[in-house]
Amino acid sequence: MQQLLNEILDEIRPLIGQGKVASYIPALACVSPDQLGIAVYSNDGELYYAGDGLTPFSIQSISKVFSLVQAIQHSGEGIWERLGHEPSGQPFNSLVQLEFERGVPRNPFINAGALVICDINESRFAAPSLSMRDFVRRLSGNRLLVSDEVVARSEYQHRARNAAMAYLMQSFGNFHNDVEAVLHSYFHHCAIRMSCADLALAFSFLANDGVSPHSGERVLTPRQAKQVNAIMATSGLYDEAGNFAYRVGLPGKSGVGGGIVAVVPGRFSVCVWSPELNPAGNSLAGMAALEKLSERIDWSIF
Repeated sequence: MQQLLNEILDEIRPLIGQGKVASYIPALACVSPDQLGIAVYSNDGELYYAGDGLTPFSIQSISKVFSLVQAIQHSGEGIWERLGHEPSGQPFNSLVQLEFERGVPRNPFINAGALVICDINESRFAAPSLSMRDFVRRLSGNRLLVSDEVVARSEYQHRARNAAMAYLMQSFGNFHNDVEAVLHSYFHHCAIRMSCADLALAFSFLANDGVSPHSGERVLTPRQAKQVNAIMATSGLYDEAGNFAYRVGLPGKSGVGGGIVAVVPGRFSVCVWSPELNPAGNSLAGMAALEKLSERIDWSIF
């Protein structure tokens, strides 16, 4: 496995320079674009990494999976009364569909859906940001994980579109807490810094029927883990989810920080990171790395 990871990074490294680092969040625009990392964690407890696999980066929308899991843990099936689990076919920050469907987001991984999940968690936790921090520390086994305050502030200062979604949902009765408070929590979740290795370990419970292989903690029931994987497979890469399924064939979740997490049910959890994005907002080199890895080991679930 180690040799394979090294070979794949060598093969896709020439792609660096063909994408663009996210610039709509000023703090992310400063990230060096020539970084490339990968990590694979097996259900047997073996961790492999290559390149910049131990370098922390801003996880951004990958955090939406953690928020969803928290909400499922304390509210179960009740969360689906406020949002759906269908693909949107729209950009992650689209407002058009939300207006048309009267404030009910299509799924928890578009921004509007993630904000509803954060609103649900805001009602549950006295300190949602600390609760999330402790949750990802436990899942990853890394007690040093923190949110990047500079990135969180930068996102909050450019919150207009997300605030518009939240207030629109509030107008339809589908947002219950103070919008600004929820936005603060949401941006702190997105600003958590984790490495590929951290994320591969943190997502390992989704490859192991809801149980973390490295800690033994049951995070979700087997059925709930399958449901989260299903939503990741259909909606984890926004309007490029179909392309990801076609090329990689695994449940996945991306973030504009350049990370992509993928799950091989029953076997592995994987994370790749390269900050340069394609036009759909997903890591250009990361997509290519996962495609090659899936091809070489025949990991596709289809």
